[in-house]
Amino acid sequence: PGSVSAAFQEYLKHLGLQDFPCGFGSWNKSRLNARRSPWAEPAGLEEDVPPGEETPEALLELLRDQHSPWALPPDCSPQDRLLREVAVLAPELLHGSRVFQVVKSLRILDKGVEEVDEGLLRFQQLEELILSANHISRVNSAHLPRTLKVLELCCNAVDDLQDLCARPPPGLQHLGLGYNQLCGPSQEKHLTMDFWPNLVSLDLSFNSLTDLLELVSQLSTLKNLHILVLQGNPLALIPTYRGFLVDSLPKLSVLDDVHIGPEERQQFHGLARQPELIRSEAQVVVSIGEMKGLPNPEDFQQLEVGSEGPVITYSYCVTYEF
Repeated sequence: PGSVSAAFQEYLKHLGLQDFPCGFGSWNKSRLNARRSPWAEPAGLEEDVPPGEETPEALLELLRDQHSPWALPPDCSPQDRLLREVAVLAPELLHGSRVFQVVKSLRILDKGVEEVDEGLLRFQQLEELILSANHISRVNSAHLPRTLKVLELCCNAVDDLQDLCARPPPGLQHLGLGYNQLCGPSQEKHLTMDFWPNLVSLDLSFNSLTDLLELVSQLSTLKNLHILVLQGNPLALIPTYRGFLVDSLPKLSVLDDVHIGPEERQQFHGLARQPELIRSEAQVVVSIGEMKGLPNPEDFQQLEVGSEGPVITYSYCVTYEF
């Protein structure tokens, strides 16, 4: 689709909010002008309907029965089910552009999205935006609804945070940037209180961040940060990596999906005041277990001493790329 807006339109087509048993049609035409709320009293489901039409209860059963041809697959999201049921009980709420006013969570996964376009601003109540496994490299913060609390961009191609931090949503609580292409030292400056005053959870896993000292100095300004994921970055190879983070960020409660207990915090107490222990180097030991397709050296050791047979030697070069 290219853009988030285009992907959302495809999503609406998939849900069929305007098609039977949802939306308006001959199956519920007498309700066309009845502005019923989706939270109407249950008694409203049982009222009489004209011949040829279906009760809201019967229409809901067509959505919920797993054997129904109109049922959603079992692995669909709760929002998919909610929107479909609202489209039965109060289709006027989702008619036309009104659908943008009721959606609070939008999940568009692995749809080839490359652009976070300004069409997102039509979502006036959006709190959660999940765009994982797409092809997004830049995010213009001017196109993000100010109501956002969760922004997940895992498994994309984000390599720069400058556009995202130009005017980010002020109430954002979770920012997910795992499995992207962020590399220091220019990116750490965008991870401060000035941009994310209410951030509680931050995922930077599996990027190419290398400067632990600089990163910690910026993250220490995030006064509400309790959950941090940094595993998969080169800086996580530093021997004192976890202890330095635990002691440097006293409000942190979870690091790399592992809870920080009082015993661990006491164990690493004072390590934050010893930055000289952090070395920008790591040692990697590689063990070769088995090599296939090579001549067996034992075959050549069986030649008799003084044999005039040809002597064949082999040499090999093994290269590792990190």
